[in-house]
Amino acid sequence: MAVPETAAFLATAIDIVLRAGELQMRRFGGDFRVDMKGAIDLVTEVDLEVERMCRKVLGERFASHDILAEELGGEPAAVSGTSEYCWIFDPIDGTTNYAHGLPIFCASLGLEIRGRIDVAAVYDPTRRELFTAERGVGAFLNGTRMAVSKAAELVDSVLVTGFPYNIHQNPEDILGLFGSFITRARAVRRLGSAALDLCYVAAGRFDGFWEASLRPWDVAAGALLVEEAGGRVCGMDGGPFAARAGHVVAANPAVLTPILELIAQFRRDRSLPRTS
Repeated sequence: MAVPETAAFLATAIDIVLRAGELQMRRFGGDFRVDMKGAIDLVTEVDLEVERMCRKVLGERFASHDILAEELGGEPAAVSGTSEYCWIFDPIDGTTNYAHGLPIFCASLGLEIRGRIDVAAVYDPTRRELFTAERGVGAFLNGTRMAVSKAAELVDSVLVTGFPYNIHQNPEDILGLFGSFITRARAVRRLGSAALDLCYVAAGRFDGFWEASLRPWDVAAGALLVEEAGGRVCGMDGGPFAARAGHVVAANPAVLTPILELIAQFRRDRSLPRTS
């Protein structure tokens, strides 16, 4: 049963991601400014427009709440630390896809209440798919309850992952782990949107997901969706999930342990740091 407080917050989260989708689609495939944040890390003027919209709506409705978002300020400057409520927003998760005209992107918004993500909304405007969750209530796709897959072994699983923006500096370890999964899973995909990767695990489209070098806005909402769909979420070291830790494994309960075992074995063989 929904808690009245979180139900009201979810309504705002849905409103914001749907507005974000409208802004994204209005400019998608057209001309817009693209700037570089790093060697291969992009930001578009649409990212900034969407984030400004989000901050305006939240400022009007919940002026005392903190906001942590990707583009305008970033962590920790965007967080006052004075509120028990922190909205974590990615205006376009999959910016590289968006900038290149690839229809795999979304807006992702989670609400952290006293250090725990309790509300999530992710919207993919190209497919008109709205993923929502409240802690203890369940996870839903366009209003229909979702559940994670029932794959029992890696060989029966389709997995998904992503590569960090600094992959040019250290490709061997990242591609080595990727190769380990390719040889053991049915298939491994890379979509370019961690938020959608997590949504697809929650929806049972993927059986598991792993990735390092992430930011809170990449995973906050999606992690709750997986948990509320019956999946499990933790760090790549098997420890408790934390949105700010920068690494995550999410999967159906049966596949999670084999994923963690393979990561641990790869690190033992390569003597990698536990959370690199």
